[in-house]
Amino acid sequence: MNLMTAINPNQVLWEKGDFTRIAESMRGSGEALVKQMGITKDHYVLDLGCGDGTTAIPAAKLGAKVMGVDIARNLVEAGNIRARREGLSNIKFQHGDACNLDFIPDKSFDRVVSIFGAMFAPRPNDVAREMVRVTRPGGQIVMGNWIPGDPTLVAQILRISSMYTPPPPEGFISPMLWGVEERVIERFVQAGLSKENISFLRDTYMFDFPGSPAAFVHTFKQYYGPTMNAFDAARKNDKAEDLQRELEELFKSQNTSSLSNRTTISATYVRVTIDIPLNKNLI
Repeated sequence: MNLMTAINPNQVLWEKGDFTRIAESMRGSGEALVKQMGITKDHYVLDLGCGDGTTAIPAAKLGAKVMGVDIARNLVEAGNIRARREGLSNIKFQHGDACNLDFIPDKSFDRVVSIFGAMFAPRPNDVAREMVRVTRPGGQIVMGNWIPGDPTLVAQILRISSMYTPPPPEGFISPMLWGVEERVIERFVQAGLSKENISFLRDTYMFDFPGSPAAFVHTFKQYYGPTMNAFDAARKNDKAEDLQRELEELFKSQNTSSLSNRTTISATYVRVTIDIPLNKNLI
């Protein structure tokens, strides 16, 4: 099996922290989303940018045969540990890059899923092409993507963080463009689909954290790669306290929990569903 071996900046970013600490607050929404996808025991499911299995493990619990692929080796290891603890033999996590799935044959999966995962891969047109290539005719691709400029949590975390970090390198394509419908259509049309095969739905993901908003900010500061990078840059400019204050104000303002030791925040995203035609020979 030809696994990706070269370290790239995207891998460095997501291996820097420990996204499992954030993912623990997202489990309930992951399970609810999987239940809406119509996944059955007869399906082969690929989860790209799977982390430690927030959607992959619920899919396996429905009986599907699941492969989870992530750029971060620490998250792949964490996913396999979770699967063993759950006693699931129908799921495997492995290291790979959503831009290049050359270790996966054409038309291998009934469902290809990526919830806030593949959107962060650096070459979006390659991601769209690979997702289409590995999906069987009659199958379906489902993406969950954060929305640029959205007033809810994650888009605002990324917006605030970007104000404290150096400008991105030349040629950088913002992952948030996966939240723009026109861009999504353009990418999948280039991959060989018709725009009529692509639909969009705005949905909500819930973060449920067992601590105060300030403690939740601390978790992002310690374990979420983009926020970690923002604090690294802010410290060099003596602005770490400003970043801390902005994030704490954001988390407090969006928290809907009435309990002092719990933070509950909703975040809006766009759910993209792509139906692969039965009668079309793609790629």
